[in-house]
Amino acid sequence: MMHSKLFAGVFCAVFAVALMSPAATGKKLDSKGIEAAITQMETDNIKADLAGDSSWMSSEMAADYTMGTSWGAFETKSELVKDAADTANNKTNKREMSDLKVRVYGQNTAIATFRESYDLVIKGEHRTRKILTTDTWVNQNGTWKLAASHSSQADQKIGD
Repeated sequence: MMHSKLFAGVFCAVFAVALMSPAATGKKLDSKGIEAAITQMETDNIKADLAGDSSWMSSEMAADYTMGTSWGAFETKSELVKDAADTANNKTNKREMSDLKVRVYGQNTAIATFRESYDLVIKGEHRTRKILTTDTWVNQNGTWKLAASHSSQADQKIGD
């Protein structure tokens, strides 16, 4: 999945709004406020990816971000940003998220879990998959950053 986050880039106007949010400006939020901020950032991630803008990755991922993909690989932020710049070989055709739940642990940690289906071209290879993802968010000096992600392939359920 995190390959689906590979292009987790753009939200141009939405990005500007996010920068003004309490989560980005360092104002203390209660648990519900943090949950809402992380929910918005997860949504913005998908919007950015679909728009093909990788700026989301550069600004919203921690410098030491790592992702465990459903394809059995670990990738770093720098690898993802490099791949995102290669738009001839990397493209998001579809990403849909459901069942998003955010759990908050104090003022510095939040865990987001969700289901996702995607249709991507990654390094020139077409991939589609349904996955389960866990994202770990940390508050670094008053700014929420995506620190780690892990995805695994989801089994088909009746009705999927």
